[in-house]
Amino acid sequence: MDIDAIHKALANPVRRQILAWLKEPQLHFSEQYHPLDMGVCAGQIDKRAGLSQSTVSAHLTTLQNAGLVTVQRIGQWNFFKRDETTIQAFLDHMNKGL
Repeated sequence: MDIDAIHKALANPVRRQILAWLKEPQLHFSEQYHPLDMGVCAGQIDKRAGLSQSTVSAHLTTLQNAGLVTVQRIGQWNFFKRDETTIQAFLDHMNKGL
């Protein structure tokens, strides 16, 4: 777990908002055609964020590099999910370390 990468990822309010949306995908992405248990399509996140595709892609890449989300590529689409194991390990580390 790269603590510095996680802190960097969480320093941006858009990335924190994406993580919050992904925590309850059924609430925020109910219009997605594919089952939400496979993740949320990047296009749905783009639409919800109201930012350019390239900006959202950069945010998702940062979250992925920090280990906070996982991606599953199916055809031409990327589906994102929170990595709850890494998130919990980070929270445990912060609770013990500070």
